[in-house]
Amino acid sequence: MANPLAMNAQTNASDSVQMHAKGNRLSVGGYGEVALSRNFYSDNGYRYSKPSTYKNDPSHGRFDIPHAVIYLNYDFGKGWTMGSEIEFEHGGAGSAVEYESDESIEYENETEKGGEVELEQFWIQKSFGRGFNVRVGHIVVPFGMTNAHHEPLNFFTVYRPEGENTILPCTWHQTGVSLWGYVGDFRYEAQMIAGLDAFKFNRTNWIQEGAQSPFEFEIANKYGFLARLDNYTVPGLRLGVSAYYGQAMHNSYPHDMEKGSNKNIKGNVYLGSFDFCYNNHNWIIRGNADYGYVSDAKTISNLVKPNSQYVKPYDTTAFGSHAIATSLEAGYDIFSQIGKLREDNQKLYIFGHYEYYDSKIHSTTKKYTQKQILAGGVNYYPIPQVCVKAEYNHRFLKTPYNDEPAINIGVAYQGFFL
Repeated sequence: MANPLAMNAQTNASDSVQMHAKGNRLSVGGYGEVALSRNFYSDNGYRYSKPSTYKNDPSHGRFDIPHAVIYLNYDFGKGWTMGSEIEFEHGGAGSAVEYESDESIEYENETEKGGEVELEQFWIQKSFGRGFNVRVGHIVVPFGMTNAHHEPLNFFTVYRPEGENTILPCTWHQTGVSLWGYVGDFRYEAQMIAGLDAFKFNRTNWIQEGAQSPFEFEIANKYGFLARLDNYTVPGLRLGVSAYYGQAMHNSYPHDMEKGSNKNIKGNVYLGSFDFCYNNHNWIIRGNADYGYVSDAKTISNLVKPNSQYVKPYDTTAFGSHAIATSLEAGYDIFSQIGKLREDNQKLYIFGHYEYYDSKIHSTTKKYTQKQILAGGVNYYPIPQVCVKAEYNHRFLKTPYNDEPAINIGVAYQGFFL
């Protein structure tokens, strides 16, 4: 029987909490990232609508703390456990000044629920054995590679893989019920969660914001269903497939769209993904391919239009019916060939990274949604829990839009303190 940890294959993010907590009633840990960037392209909000105007703009720099996360978990005994994860995004705590490029370039000072400090996980679990566990609460939705393995030591780039991070909720977390376990060389998971809100879909980020509720509760007029299966048969290799289905219309608040012809609009979301990770023989190779479809996209976009009763707090840009995100990255540990450094458990990966994604595949006018990314750089591990990252990242856009190169440097950690 395969053991994912012993084989160095990727394990599910929520599983890693459970494995470290085993044998200890209380476990405390987390992960965090610091990112320093220089972007050699315009930061003007109109750079896609007027690309020639901003072609020669000066570069700009950004320093950020994308994520700082605290795990707190407790084993009550007799198979009952509690898991929680509190995430601070971008070093803030709820108040932000937003740059609204689609609203005559205005600045808005807002207090946002969940935008800067999030309870990403809070669940209570009953374990009946390795093969069957029931988890209820706020849980990670492990669709695709990044959602299931979103900690910073699970990707080479300084920032999370851009494609999945753009078109999908990432990290996707919602309230619901999860059934999961290990059977032989397989890990399975099935979830029923609150449905997405189609009124929050948009052109650039597709369904990403559909999981975010601006209210003090998650709207669950409709439900979403996820299934995921991972295989660990080959030493060091994890193969994963995941699928999601849910209705996204009639899942807004107030619930007054069940009227007239609108009653039959479904906004069904269909998602499918394949992802893998190979970690053996001094190589790490990862990849994913995600594809999705939303029914009635054009009809829903026309419902949410400027000056309608549904504008606030919803997006008003027309979103696409189809979207795609793919990536592939590979790195080799050159310190593995140096005996002293290998014995000291230091690693230095030289890596290459490629992505292609499009949040509106069949668009004939907004081609800036189609992007390709090439990146390369190094990941240095002085100790297993800490990584120093450096990369050159180049985002390629179709004519007439301007390419977007950048240099990123980051430091990340991931581990348990207790």
